[in-house]
Amino acid sequence: MLSEVTVVEVPQWRGSGARTAERLREGARLLAGMVKADRRVRVEVDDDDLAVTAARVRTAVAEAGDGLLVTAGGDCGVELEPVAAARRRYGDRLVVVWFDAHGDLNTPESSPSGAYHGMVLRALTGEGPEGLVAGEPVEARQIVLAGVRDLDAAEAAFVEAHGVRHLSVVDADALLAGIEASGPAGGEAAVYVHIDFDVLDPRIFESVGCPTPGGMQPDHLLALVRAVAGRFEVAGLGLMEYEPSRAEDQELLSRLVGELVEVCARR
Repeated sequence: MLSEVTVVEVPQWRGSGARTAERLREGARLLAGMVKADRRVRVEVDDDDLAVTAARVRTAVAEAGDGLLVTAGGDCGVELEPVAAARRRYGDRLVVVWFDAHGDLNTPESSPSGAYHGMVLRALTGEGPEGLVAGEPVEARQIVLAGVRDLDAAEAAFVEAHGVRHLSVVDADALLAGIEASGPAGGEAAVYVHIDFDVLDPRIFESVGCPTPGGMQPDHLLALVRAVAGRFEVAGLGLMEYEPSRAEDQELLSRLVGELVEVCARR
């Protein structure tokens, strides 16, 4: 049996530091269209004010109701409000699995680029630009970095100092164990699955603004998400950072997105 699915499309691009970031507008539209959904919402983006857009996303998420919420970005900064909503709903049960090439754990002071998409996970822990920080922070112990292979020095220091679980090479057993260890003692975790498509190997999938050598095969990513969804309640799914540039990437992604949503929506 499948949960009802709501897809919230957020074509935000100003949070990205990539020179090709404006492609994220079309990427969000295409991603949302790849989701087989019962309800569709498109958030109007304020290109001049990320905080205004975040407030609009907060409203859209609050009105989504029960079932699986799929957020289609846009840059990773879009994830602030969907993850914050999951934190409010699930409290200490929440574990955030961050499938991404990057940690997104910078602050405005440490960021080499000044781009918010590289700060959003840190903002979810309570540190970030004014107006773009979670009101109820996610604790570092509630985060699992999966497939992250490019950390700035300040991000690596934060991971080390705060005990963030970092699985640079990921198999299902290690991922499930990491989630168990990050969840509540004696309780069942609920997992928010964040996917920045630069977690994939750029030799296979090129349509991202910040390609990073190495990375996962699409089938491996799907198998990992299937393992998570087969063991834990899925608190939400974020699909981010698709910059359309090749027809073969769109075809690959269309199949992958459909399968990701199906396994996360299965009850």
